[in-house]
Amino acid sequence: MDFSLYDQQKRKTLQKYKSVIPEEPFVSEVTRDIKVCTPVTRIKTPVVLVEPTLQIAVEANIQLSTPATEIKRVKKNVFLEQIKLVPVSFKRIDKTDYFKVTRAKVFVSGHIRKNIEYAGAACNGPLMDQIADVPFSGFTEIKKFLNFPIIGISESAEANFLNELTQMDARLDKFFFQNLVKYNEQPYGELVAANIFELDFSPVTASPEGTFTQLTEKIVLDLTLKVLQVQQVAITGATAIVPFLTGLTPPVSP
Repeated sequence: MDFSLYDQQKRKTLQKYKSVIPEEPFVSEVTRDIKVCTPVTRIKTPVVLVEPTLQIAVEANIQLSTPATEIKRVKKNVFLEQIKLVPVSFKRIDKTDYFKVTRAKVFVSGHIRKNIEYAGAACNGPLMDQIADVPFSGFTEIKKFLNFPIIGISESAEANFLNELTQMDARLDKFFFQNLVKYNEQPYGELVAANIFELDFSPVTASPEGTFTQLTEKIVLDLTLKVLQVQQVAITGATAIVPFLTGLTPPVSP
């Protein structure tokens, strides 16, 4: 057998396969563009829209139940009765029927509860106290939001008909109506902090041992609020977490 001829044929076969098989690993365009799909969870939760601080000036006259010679202490707490957001400027969200509020005004009202402790005219007498509610109201303009309020605008349509007998006048007893009503989550507020600066004095100057029965108050109230709205939010990569309670976990089936 001629081994030289066999070797020549073997070399030709190897060169043929070498020209077909690439030297580098094959990677297609599809494998380069593979994207890992991350689960998206949608939840409905309160979202903070804005956290404004507004300043309100308050004046009040308080009539004391008994004459006083000296004010000892005044304890104060703020009670809010309403926080209302009124939109004044809108921008459509993409091509939907919903709008985001780009500018608004926030109205607040409430009262300051004051517990006034004072000394009476009697020597070695007990301390007196009186509770008074001082009402206030104010507003502030919101031009920048942490998250935009979302609102859907309701729409209505109407169609009229010709008189089928004459075809020249309208039928006033026949109409078609269509109403699209969107029910929105109402923005609401929370009280965060209240900073109260006040000047209390008797409108009539009293002598060192004299008495007075009325207090005039000049109050500067700085209110910090939190305005929220319940919105639907998408969270990427969120997974449900359940509590691990060993005492309540059923045994593993054999």
